[in-house]
Amino acid sequence: MPDDEPLASEPEPDAPLPTATPATPAVAEGDDEEDDDEDEPSPEPRPRPPAPTFKVSTFLYLFMGMLGIWMLFEASARNQIAGLLGVSAARSGPLYTAIGFGSSYLLLTMALAAVLEMLFTALAYNFTTDWIKAAKVQSWSSAFRKVQMAAIRSGKKDRIDALKPHQEKLARLSGEVTIAQFKGMAITYFLLILIYTWVGLVIANAPIGAQTIQLVGAHIDLMGYVIRYGTGGIPWWFLIFSVYTIPSSMVFRRVLKHLWLRRYVEEHPVQPGPSPLGAAGGPA
Repeated sequence: MPDDEPLASEPEPDAPLPTATPATPAVAEGDDEEDDDEDEPSPEPRPRPPAPTFKVSTFLYLFMGMLGIWMLFEASARNQIAGLLGVSAARSGPLYTAIGFGSSYLLLTMALAAVLEMLFTALAYNFTTDWIKAAKVQSWSSAFRKVQMAAIRSGKKDRIDALKPHQEKLARLSGEVTIAQFKGMAITYFLLILIYTWVGLVIANAPIGAQTIQLVGAHIDLMGYVIRYGTGGIPWWFLIFSVYTIPSSMVFRRVLKHLWLRRYVEEHPVQPGPSPLGAAGGPA
């Protein structure tokens, strides 16, 4: 082998030497997307709705409503609860002591019982009802109904969909007003059954002579029936007591509603706007 022939294992002098390149990890196709996702801020978590709290008032409203329904269908329970108020001199109680008059003036007892019943029911109804909110919801419902009917008649889906958020808000407000009215109705229902039962027991336990009254020139047995159906009917005392309660209820509710609105106006004064004549350039 000649000396000037280069060895096969020796590199050629002009050939560049191989350089070591650092190993680069394989990049997956979705890595760029993941990097972009990491850069974007994560959405804030929705706040959890507040946990329902126990309210004693709500429990009392529900209890009185359920008790009233039970008393309506269970005569023995109805009579026992009403009997705690006192029905005669032998079975005296707080209400009989106050307005029973020894069962000698049954018409006066019935009139005072009607006044007390309607006063307490009107107070309960007025306490649980927000009259301003109820009036606003009624006005909004009337206006929304007109707009909704116009959207339905137009047949345009976008107009109907645009009303859905307003409809949900109005439904929520209407539900709040309805629940408040149910609270007042629960107290009213319970007191109606209680006082009506008490009046009936007082008259039933009164002497026979006291049960007969003179009304419009005629002698009327309060335990006698005005209208008969089957073995029972509507007794005279029930009709007379109802006549006492209806006007009392109307008077108390109107007066208390007026006082409530008057107090609301005093607490939330309305600033008077500019006079129309003054705005038009006339005398203010």
